[in-house]
Amino acid sequence: MRPLRSALLTVLLVLALPAQAWSPTELMQLLAQQKSGRASFVEKKYLGIVDKPVESSGTLAFTAPDRLEKRTLKPKPEALLLASDRLTVEREGKPATTVRISSYPEAAAFVDSIRGTLAGDLRALERSYWVKLSGERKQWRLELQPRSEDMDRLLTRVAISGEQGAVQRIEFEMADGDRTEMLITPLP
Repeated sequence: MRPLRSALLTVLLVLALPAQAWSPTELMQLLAQQKSGRASFVEKKYLGIVDKPVESSGTLAFTAPDRLEKRTLKPKPEALLLASDRLTVEREGKPATTVRISSYPEAAAFVDSIRGTLAGDLRALERSYWVKLSGERKQWRLELQPRSEDMDRLLTRVAISGEQGAVQRIEFEMADGDRTEMLITPLP
């Protein structure tokens, strides 16, 4: 009888333990498997100077490790192309503008939050942010808080959520109270 009780007690203890949480490293490994992808997006910017959110929509394309393209179709056409250290902005009727991201450290940290997540590059994220993961593989949320005071004066938090190896939502909370939400839907 004693061995049976002991075995039963062991089983009950194992069942009572919380499920092992998964780590940011595991999430990054899962995201890194996606070498490229295309998606549509709807972005809403909640700005203190306007009563209603400013909405835009278009497409996104990512090719690991560092190429990200955002093409806004509505309300006005615009293209942002981030390749390595260069950001090129194209607006209808204006010449394209290209800048080196490394010349703007706060912008580089901002870019790393998206590009680092999509590439599954935890080191890139940890250079600029405190990283916290909650949820589980089927529905996760990655919270990024700026490490530097300079960045913290601009951006208070980035929250990226998704399912398995797919990013579905990105939220930016700015220090001035403005915020942006982007919903992402994969394209075939």
